[in-house]
Amino acid sequence: MIYAKMKQALYAACALGLLAGPALAEVTVLGWPGGPEEVALRAAADTYNAKPDTADADKVELLFFNRDGFWDKLQADLAAGSKAFDVNLLATYSIGRYAPFMEPIQLSDDAKAVYGDAVLATMQYQNEQYGVPTDLSAHFMYYRTDLIDALMKDDAAKAKYGEISEKLLGKKLEPKMPDEWTWDDYAATALYFTQAVNPDSPTRYGTVLQLKNLLFNIMVWQSMPRAYGGDWMDESGKITVNSDAYRKGLEIYKLLYDNGATPRDSLSYEFAEANAAFASGQVAAMLQWNAAASDLTSKEKSPTVAEVTDTVAPPSGPAGRFTHIHGLGFGLNKNAEHKDGAVKFLKWLSSKEAALVYARNNGAPALTPEVVAEVAKERPDLVKLGEFAGKYGYVMTGGTSAKALSVYELQAKEFTGYWSGQQSLDDALANTEKGMAELLKQ
Repeated sequence: MIYAKMKQALYAACALGLLAGPALAEVTVLGWPGGPEEVALRAAADTYNAKPDTADADKVELLFFNRDGFWDKLQADLAAGSKAFDVNLLATYSIGRYAPFMEPIQLSDDAKAVYGDAVLATMQYQNEQYGVPTDLSAHFMYYRTDLIDALMKDDAAKAKYGEISEKLLGKKLEPKMPDEWTWDDYAATALYFTQAVNPDSPTRYGTVLQLKNLLFNIMVWQSMPRAYGGDWMDESGKITVNSDAYRKGLEIYKLLYDNGATPRDSLSYEFAEANAAFASGQVAAMLQWNAAASDLTSKEKSPTVAEVTDTVAPPSGPAGRFTHIHGLGFGLNKNAEHKDGAVKFLKWLSSKEAALVYARNNGAPALTPEVVAEVAKERPDLVKLGEFAGKYGYVMTGGTSAKALSVYELQAKEFTGYWSGQQSLDDALANTEKGMAELLKQ
């Protein structure tokens, strides 16, 4: 009797399982674990799942790998034809690695109005859209308002500024407000506020450079040569880094380092060390990731400088004003088991509704002025991010290729070698050109 009841219960459970089958066919989304990106993605998924027109079979469930080795594991899983996820995370500088195992996607009708062309380009490869851009990284020029204001009001200081610029830059310059700076103005200002150059400077260093042999530091630096017309390659695929534009950018950093405008141990600096130097109150200006803004303007985290720190876009050059941008986003696994549902979710994720949910829950989407205005009071940091990305954002030609990260690593090695005095400028550029030609060969 007991056996019969158990058997009957087992049959009933199986029947319920079959009936529940469609509900189990959820779209699996692989996201970036920890931090604001996970918080924002969870909020977006909850919103999407709660929509009355989201069928049970199309609802989203989230999957997270460990951060360590994330990108290598993702590539291995995609290459192996994994069906563990339908939608997966992407990064601008690695799209080319994953594109062979993914499918281009169609965005919502309002995606262009939400993000703008420059931001959408961070998720493109070979003229195809492979992802929805959800979290963007760009660069701000951070500066001390109190120091700049005092300089602009002091005729004697202006005269000293002109003397220093003429001596070290070969041209007599006058101080300007940071939003009007060229890269020469930035260099002149950094030199003026350096005690090794100007003993009367109120700060020990005029700037802080991130010179560690690290690929992300090259991303910070490269907006300078870009402003002089520099790029990785031309339309024919010829490598173009051995150019006057790259020479100019490399020489300015070398000049600042050699003259003590940045700490001597800057060769070991990256994001955290640069932030610490600026927060100490001994630095006048710094080019840094937008992610530093919340800390450097926080009275709790940076009490010495919070109230006198402001930001503008990076300086301009003969070719214009630029900021490197790259982003995280989401695209479609070619082997997705629930492809129709994945396509629906990605289309919604690129909509205005989704972008605003993402922004209100700690994400960092770069939105057009019309859209960001709706969250400006809650997220003032996103206003400048969207503005700068839309006006000045760029991706180097080849910057989404399969070997993009390797190119940055090569440049970091060679350019750091020049800045540290281990090799000549000619050798650094020649080695970079040769290595890039091999990495990016068609």
